[in-house]
Formats: sequence, structure tokens, C-alpha cells
Amino acid sequence: MALEIVQVPILGDNYAYLLHEPEENRTAAVDPGEAGPVLAAAERRGWTIDSVLLTHHHADHIAGASAIRAETGAAIVAPLADLGRIENVDVAVSGGDTVALGATHAVVFDTPGHTSGHVAYWFVAEDALFSGDTLFSLGCGRLFEGTAEQMWESLSRLRSLPDETRVYCGHEYTASNARFALSLDPENPDLVARAEEIAQLREAKQPTVPSLLSVEKAANPFLRADDPALAARLGLADSPAAAVFAEIRRRKDSF
Repeated sequence: MALEIVQVPILGDNYAYLLHEPEENRTAAVDPGEAGPVLAAAERRGWTIDSVLLTHHHADHIAGASAIRAETGAAIVAPLADLGRIENVDVAVSGGDTVALGATHAVVFDTPGHTSGHVAYWFVAEDALFSGDTLFSLGCGRLFEGTAEQMWESLSRLRSLPDETRVYCGHEYTASNARFALSLDPENPDLVARAEEIAQLREAKQPTVPSLLSVEKAANPFLRADDPALAARLGLADSPAAAVFAEIRRRKDSF
């Protein structure tokens, strides 16, 4: 793998990321909700941050971006739809754009739902997806600005990526997501196995992120709203997938 990925825990349960492309010695920071830990992680490795990739406008994902830009001269890359809500944007992107990081690149996906302007970054050659707060391990983001239909479409777009894609999301929410998923789908063997793995990781104080997209497709109820068996368990047989997704999201919000 050409791209070195460093997970930087911040703000209690957030993850920021450093991505280092060694061939051209380029480094990006993804969703730095605070600058200090991200800059320190880069300094320990002798890396200089050249770009900052932001998925959406929430403060716990962007609050350190301007400080990193001031310290390093890094270019801030952010969703075009969020230009009025993020400061110091140097490059605005939307679905279908590509973002270069040295000799590699990411494809940008529009993923509205959690917010109206959310994007995700897929580094194709590295099988690495930075999904922000759209797709979590065994979960998805709350619908603060978008609709259930938008979020289901966004998740379906990400679900179409290759099984071997590693999902780097914005939060360590997996243990609580697992408890909720099991309340809906307790006999799913893939979910049961993943929940056991998560429990072991958290007992050892290890992150549950990244996860494999193949596992998410099998175990994450938010990616399975078009599964007839799951819909039937929710009393929504023959309902549109977006309606099933909305019910799953409603139940999670009150779980």
C-alpha cells in the first residue's frame, strides 16, 4: 500500500486522519476537529501537512483546519455546497471530482443526509474510504439537514464500492451501534461475529475503525434497508427501502 494512514484520536470520540504519500512526500489531514494532536502526529513522523480534506461543516470536523493552514500553508479542500459555512477554503469539490495527493488520488462522492453538503473521499488505489459522518461502522449519521431518501441514496452509493474497501469514519461509535444493530437483527451471524470482535477490541482499548465494507454490507442495518427479511422484521414488508431506512434511523435516534 503506497498510502500510509495514521488514525489520530481527538475530542473524546472523534477520529482525524493523516494520509502520507511517500513517493512525492505529500501529507493530508482529514477532518481535523482540533489542530494540536494532528500537527503533533505529523511532526513526530517528520511530515508536513500539504492539504486538509474536510467532509462537512460541523465544528468537530473542521475546527483545527484553519490553524493547520496557518501553521503549514496547507490547502483546505471542502465541499462546494458548504462554502458559506467553512472558512479559508482553497479548493471546493463535489461529486465526481478528484483530489490529488502526490502520486495517488481520491474520488469525491456527494453524500448528503447528515448535512446537506457532506462529501466522502475514496482513495481508489488504496481501497480507503473516508466517510466522515455518513457511514459509521454498524451505523450512519443522524439526519440533521437531509432527508431519509437522501441518506439512503448516499449510503447506497458508498455500498456500491468494492468489498475490500476499508471504511475510515469520523467517530468511535461502534460499540453502541452494535448494541442497537443486535436489537434489530440478533440472529445475523455476520453481525454477531462483528459484535464479538468489537467487544474484544474495546476491552483491549483498541479502535474498531477502520472496518471492511464487506462486513458493513453484511452486518450494518443501515446498509440493509432493502433486505426483505430485515424489512419484514420491522413490520415493513414490501415498503420502499428509504421508508425502511427511515424507520431504522428513527429507532436508533430513540435507542
